[in-house]
Amino acid sequence: MCTSIISNRKKTIVGWNLDILGMDYRITEGDAGVFIEINDEKEGWLPLFGANNRGDFVGMPTCWPFDERSNPNENGNNVIILDVDLLMQNKTLHEIREIADKGFVFSIPGVTFMSSLSDKEGNVLQIVPGQGSRYLKKPKYQVMTNFSPFKMDAEYHPWMGLDRYETAMSMLGDTKDDFDVEDCFKILKAVSQQVCPTVVSMVFDVTDMIVYWCENCQWDKIQKRYF
Repeated sequence: MCTSIISNRKKTIVGWNLDILGMDYRITEGDAGVFIEINDEKEGWLPLFGANNRGDFVGMPTCWPFDERSNPNENGNNVIILDVDLLMQNKTLHEIREIADKGFVFSIPGVTFMSSLSDKEGNVLQIVPGQGSRYLKKPKYQVMTNFSPFKMDAEYHPWMGLDRYETAMSMLGDTKDDFDVEDCFKILKAVSQQVCPTVVSMVFDVTDMIVYWCENCQWDKIQKRYF
């Protein structure tokens, strides 16, 4: 599941709902960033989502329906590694854009993980393994849920999150230029999930370099980290 949003108005604000079921996660905060880590059976704890102190944000929704074109290819690049490289500041957003533009990007067998990436300037890079990528230079606002932006609603899947996409886009379209952290949490609350539960909701005030988050939809228990 998951929902990723970004707003570029007076402030650059990034929002992220992590919706997962049956997976162990933890939140690690430090001087380098605030990372949501997933416990992988083989690799251990992997920092897959979150914000770093350079102003980058990584979201990684799953694309439904699955597209076989995203399966691994020995001549390509793993989307998970690219995401971690941005989060850990091993590469910049523009370096990852060049990789995605010039070569094939794949996911893991049987699952199409997408990328919703942004930088301090509010630029956005969306990658859909096997389908392509698109770069948006500081869009006023943008949303990614669980369907391909290249297919939109051309294919239906019950987990694609079209309803969440439409809700978030409508709320972002109706908001004012003073859109701030509280407004972003309102959108994340409106699109939060129960069946595949929302376990972390995170807002990154990129302009002021502050990360806010809460767990399990406890909207009155928000934590924050300054950079």
